Amino acid sequence: MIYIETPRLRLRDWREADLGPFIRMNEDEKVMEYFPKTLSEEETIAFYEVITNEFKDLGYGLYAVETKENNAFIGFIGFHQATFEADFTPCVEIGWRLTKEAWGKGYATEGADACLQYGFDKLGFTDVYSFTAEINKGSKNVMKKIGMRFIQTFEHPRVEKNSRLSKHVLFHVNHIK
Repeated sequence: MIYIETPRLRLRDWREADLGPFIRMNEDEKVMEYFPKTLSEEETIAFYEVITNEFKDLGYGLYAVETKENNAFIGFIGFHQATFEADFTPCVEIGWRLTKEAWGKGYATEGADACLQYGFDKLGFTDVYSFTAEINKGSKNVMKKIGMRFIQTFEHPRVEKNSRLSKHVLFHVNHIK
């Protein structure tokens, strides 16, 4: 099923054919630069199962993204239920991860902006959060471009304290009905 279409993208259900490119994307050190580590094939398969289960349980999740130009899988954009211990959780998080080949084309902003509207208009969200390592300028720029505002910095409880990735920034946007 296609949930969201933009001029250049389709945000849709996952297919088994996405698993190979998804594994390669999560093994890529550049793509995973702002995460604690790359993911093995087994870890990506487990993540895929978390994503598909979240769709079954919540009716939304991290949508597989393909380009309309050639129907190529380029990653995911969507929602996740953040439940780690923090003063703003549990919350609905918007996030994205795209293949290197998809970077610099505005796909993350285009897809995330459309995804936010879908979340507010169709899913009834009133508040959506996003967070990333403070040093991740690319994702922070996307957050700003889609109308999110900076709330605070925090130490991510699932990242080692001495890691360069432990300090995170939190952004938020709300929708008044």
